[in-house]
Amino acid sequence: MILYYIITVFYVLVCTLLLLVILLQQGKGDIAAAFGGGSSQSAFGARAGATVLSKATAVLAALFMIVALALAIIGQRGPGSVISGSAPPRPLSAPAKPATPAPAGSTPAPAGSTPAPPPPPAPK
Repeated sequence: MILYYIITVFYVLVCTLLLLVILLQQGKGDIAAAFGGGSSQSAFGARAGATVLSKATAVLAALFMIVALALAIIGQRGPGSVISGSAPPRPLSAPAKPATPAPAGSTPAPAGSTPAPPPPPAPK
């Protein structure tokens, strides 16, 4: 499971770098390009930076797709935890059967004595 978290951190890093590389690229359809201001907005010069940034974009885009696919495959196994891999603990002893409640007004017989016979039915 630790591998999943490491890959996730790497994925966030790739996403951030891809975002930055895309934002650094010069736009093709700017109004500034029509008036000769296209090269002044580039961080790496007029044409030299375009190839570096284009290659970086392609590499980071490929990494983005591959790592997203890997995370999807790893994530399909379902959630895992330390507890889910172990068997449930065994009970220490069998649970006692619940005793039937005694009728109201009666006292329990002392241990070792014979139970009293039931009372005779009432005459009608």
